[in-house]
Amino acid sequence: MPQQAPQQSPQQQPRAQQAYPELLYTRRTRFDPADDLRAAPPLSRYVIGPNESDEWVWLATGYTEVRRILGDHTNFSTRRRWGAEGPNWRPPELVGHLMDYDPPEHTRLRQMLTPEFTVRRLRRLEPDITAIIEEHLDTVEATGPGADLMPLFAQPVPGEVLCELIGVPRDDRPEFLRHCHRHLDFSRSRKVRAADGAAFSRYLVSMVARQRKDPDDGFIGALVREHGADFTDEEMRGVCVLLILAGIDNIEGMIGLGVLAMLENPDQLPLLLGERDGTGGPGAGKGDGGRLASDRALDELIRYMSVANAPTPRTAVNDVRIGDQLIKAGETVICSLTMANRDPSLTDGPDRLDLAREPVAHVAFGHGVHHCLGAALARTELRIAYKALWRRFPELRLAVPAEEVRFYNRALAHGVHRLPVAW
Repeated sequence: MPQQAPQQSPQQQPRAQQAYPELLYTRRTRFDPADDLRAAPPLSRYVIGPNESDEWVWLATGYTEVRRILGDHTNFSTRRRWGAEGPNWRPPELVGHLMDYDPPEHTRLRQMLTPEFTVRRLRRLEPDITAIIEEHLDTVEATGPGADLMPLFAQPVPGEVLCELIGVPRDDRPEFLRHCHRHLDFSRSRKVRAADGAAFSRYLVSMVARQRKDPDDGFIGALVREHGADFTDEEMRGVCVLLILAGIDNIEGMIGLGVLAMLENPDQLPLLLGERDGTGGPGAGKGDGGRLASDRALDELIRYMSVANAPTPRTAVNDVRIGDQLIKAGETVICSLTMANRDPSLTDGPDRLDLAREPVAHVAFGHGVHHCLGAALARTELRIAYKALWRRFPELRLAVPAEEVRFYNRALAHGVHRLPVAW
């Protein structure tokens, strides 16, 4: 088991006792936190990169500790500091990235963006989401049993939905999304990934310019019409970049993991599809009771998967005490959403997937002012995707033994590499 760093300065400890694996918070065993992550205390200080640096960070794994830190934007900042460049400077590529903003800057941007992600606004997008999903299910069906759901369904759907949201024309989407996916491919060098990132960023700059001249009914067009003078072009571009990069990775992981979880728990599938409410009471069956049960089941599935390993690291602005630990100003805190959502203080039997579970205040979408802006979009997309998949393939099953399914643990998200299915 990895060794916890003693609660004193790095200079006071031999290097061999400082070592703690970098990116511990990404460690998983299939759906579950790995044993070495489970062994971490609710809030402890560790050294990362033992062969490269002596940087100390705090790792928060307890539900109470994670909620406290994420909910306290006064004492914990997401804003990166750039030293000699000055307190208000940020690199051009981070302009508009909400996760690099603290209130009141963050509040200004968030208030203008939030109306575009209400359930009422997203309902207008549902027919387009459905059409995209059905189109890719056509491809799965044409491929036949043995089709891999990841490249044919889970990977392309999120990107195309986000293109629909922000208004990328259909003819431009293949090239635009190719750059997005290549930028997110961490097996490639940073330099090569940066070139693809610059390419889709340039496209968004030109798109914002077009919308300034002739705004349509899409996301960017709405921002131009309603807040044109309050949003800079650079901020609009940055908002779109963040939406796309975060949305593609996370929704891909949720679709793949959610399908696998349901294939391994087929008795709970009717709850997710809204076919029963889990109680046998008056609300059982299809209709309002089924829809309510479906929404609750989806939220439990999202908690159980906790696809996003951790939100943007926080930096303490002031000295602050969390429990019996003192976090000093300038120190970094990483919050494990995976472990927080598996904390027994949140719910009984947290390692068990129970789609009939009473709703709990999980942190799969974060917490506080930086709670995921696209959470409602994610839920809408997942609800439509799961239901459409099983409507098309009611006898869906794995085409390989479950032990052959391979998982990936990226810094940003968790998921499966391949998911061959039959029906």
